[in-house]
Amino acid sequence: MNMKIKKNDNVKMLAGKDRDKTGKVLRVFPQERKVIVEGLNIVKKHSRPRKEGEKGQRVEVPRKITVSNVLLICPKCGKGTRVGFKVTEQDKHRVCKKCGAEI
Repeated sequence: MNMKIKKNDNVKMLAGKDRDKTGKVLRVFPQERKVIVEGLNIVKKHSRPRKEGEKGQRVEVPRKITVSNVLLICPKCGKGTRVGFKVTEQDKHRVCKKCGAEI
């Protein structure tokens, strides 16, 4: 599947408890159309004690976010933007719809 958001892109959350916050994409799941963003959509997960004498604890874990709920931030103009594509004979590039810069 072709996705417009890639790893290491800066994105802005459009929905959920972290609306309007920004972060860097850590992982992309193209088949599920989801991404994991650094510092966003954090949930607390309870872990059981594994060894004798160890305590159970609450661990903060980032959860997947649907791609439709994030917006790419253009590195040149710094604004949230939709993504277009520019096709040349050799390859295909992502393009910012606001300023026209190659992403």
